[in-house]
Amino acid sequence: MSSQVHPTFVLVHGAFANSFSFAPLQAELGLLGHRSVAVDLPGHGFGATYTRAYQAPQDPEGLATAPGAIKGVTLADNAAHLIGVLERAKRNGPVILVAHSRGGVTATAAANARPDLIDRIVYVAAWCPVALDVGDYYAEPEMATVDAASLGLAMAGNPAELGLLRVNFRTADPDALAAFKAAFLADATDEEFLTFLNTFQPDENLDVGTSADRAQAETWGRVPKTFVRLADDASMPPAMQDRLIREGDELTPDNPYDVRTLPGSHLKWLVDPAPAARLLGELAALPAPSARP
Repeated sequence: MSSQVHPTFVLVHGAFANSFSFAPLQAELGLLGHRSVAVDLPGHGFGATYTRAYQAPQDPEGLATAPGAIKGVTLADNAAHLIGVLERAKRNGPVILVAHSRGGVTATAAANARPDLIDRIVYVAAWCPVALDVGDYYAEPEMATVDAASLGLAMAGNPAELGLLRVNFRTADPDALAAFKAAFLADATDEEFLTFLNTFQPDENLDVGTSADRAQAETWGRVPKTFVRLADDASMPPAMQDRLIREGDELTPDNPYDVRTLPGSHLKWLVDPAPAARLLGELAALPAPSARP
């Protein structure tokens, strides 16, 4: 894409997050002259469920049993919603799809289905499954340092009974809070961490897809792609980020990742978004790639 063409950045959040977390990044992008839209996947943002039991004083029993709107939402639902946004954005010119964390699963599914709507896909420490399903990567050596039980310290209810994942991010349990901070935002102040934590929503859907939703060379593989490594990420360690890059390059050796690196933890790029905004601006100025068959 030339500097004369103004793409739209379409931003896709990760688990338990929503469009609100992109507000500081969108401000920085806007001040650099870039257009962006932050997506709320189904059951997120103002479509999320915040039960009275989640308010203070909390009702633990009620929180463990109250229904949530995200129950039954599937990866296919997420991808269909994102494709609808991409179709609208594409009417205005080139589209750069930016996905963070679990949002990469939805972005990959959308690129598998409609690569024609995406001029570049950017994974920011995001899942792009190639060799394994997402859940299976957690058993791999690259994830050995991840404390997979940290969310369990504040888990509310039985996911099988609720039909969703529910985490009490408003917990006062010091062990749970310490685990969250170490996993997501160890390089921030306590005030920044608690502020970000309060933008999270308690519920997330259960479906992260199957082997059919892994990156597909004939569709996803046609889209120019960038992977932004987060160098100090404890939630998705650099070793796993590098593995996903390597697997993607092996799948489409004629269209390898453009790899960039930002310092910081899993969420620091959203708390201090100026470097990320500049990086995305550089991607918007890249020459248009050759058309792929």
